Amino acid sequence: MRLAQVVAIAICVLLNALDGFDVLAISFASPGIAKEWQVERVALGAVLSMELFGMAFGSVVLGHAADRLGRRVTAIGCLCVMASGMFATTQVNSIGALAATRLFTGLGIGGMLATVNALVAEYANSKWRSAAVVIMAAGYPLGGVAGGAIASQLLAHGDWRHVFWLGAGVTALCLPLVLLLMPEPVGALLQNRRGDTLARVNHTLRKLGHRAVDALPPVEPEAPQTHMAALFTKQMAPVTILLTLAYFLHIMTFYFILKWVPKIVVDMGFSTPAAGGILVWVNVGGLAGSLLFSVLSLRFPLRWLLVAFMVASTVMITLFGQGQADLHALAWAAAAGGFFSNAVVVGLYALVAASFPTAIRGGGTGFVIGVGRGGAALSPIVGGVLFQAGMTLGLVAAVMACGSLLAAAALLALPRREAEVH
Repeated sequence: MRLAQVVAIAICVLLNALDGFDVLAISFASPGIAKEWQVERVALGAVLSMELFGMAFGSVVLGHAADRLGRRVTAIGCLCVMASGMFATTQVNSIGALAATRLFTGLGIGGMLATVNALVAEYANSKWRSAAVVIMAAGYPLGGVAGGAIASQLLAHGDWRHVFWLGAGVTALCLPLVLLLMPEPVGALLQNRRGDTLARVNHTLRKLGHRAVDALPPVEPEAPQTHMAALFTKQMAPVTILLTLAYFLHIMTFYFILKWVPKIVVDMGFSTPAAGGILVWVNVGGLAGSLLFSVLSLRFPLRWLLVAFMVASTVMITLFGQGQADLHALAWAAAAGGFFSNAVVVGLYALVAASFPTAIRGGGTGFVIGVGRGGAALSPIVGGVLFQAGMTLGLVAAVMACGSLLAAAALLALPRREAEVH
């Protein structure tokens, strides 16, 4: 590993942190939006879901583009979409226009998530690849922490649009970093050999601090084609269905706390900046939970660790909804919910990757995560409908927290061979 590789990976961590902030920007802003436009919770829940729908579509379409067109150019395109979408959000004056700009921004966010994963794996050498991917994943809650702390200060002295001005500005500032310090990875160049591939490979090698080569490795034989049907054979169907169900259900719980916390805190009688601060604590807890889960997974079976954290996620998010005496207690309750729920997301990525054989791992992972993101998009909408139906916060939180509990049941039903994955 050369310093230039470490720098390129660090920029990928920053890009993932940017995704973390961009996804949460609408959550930080939601109390101000509801107050300014007198938006009902059902409509607000729909808007909170818009970028999640965009993410689901963008991750599939732009993730495929990253394989065909190149990682670097796709990352640049995603940054342009994200920056322009955040800027456009500062100019809207209706709930419909806001939904459209958030949907558009979500396309870039979803594409960036898919592209950054590939970039980190291809910049790192084999020894550091796993560690690099874990660190990159931790960038997501880190973006929520850092961006949320700044957003809370902005909300104390301005209106909700300042949150999106911050996102647009920081996103735009990342463009020159990608252009100057992130060459197309060697692995991607060898995968799509176009033009003078040797010259392009040597350009990347020199940029990353390595010596040039005189010749390229031979082209590998084309791998056998795999089809979606392979995920639903007699052996693999239970694995595919149960993992997708577990991811879908837990993500509903995870995004309930991410998307509704600021509005819930304001409705409790606290200020908008205080609500942003509570969301920061959710991400602080999520970052800590992700790191601890990574360490524990080295010593304990992954499935049982996930089940334990899912049960804890159910309990903590239910407790959060019971209301707290003061902001200090509220912050601790929110951090505990984020700690367990975000750790489960990290663990599910690892379990999904380990549960599919190599030949269908990419397709299996894409299917589970792609379909599962429907739970992320559905979560704010379901929360809004439950609130609109007159349910109390405590009851809504308890209902939404059950997603984690049902996800645990799905993991317990996994066939034994997959269940013993470490």
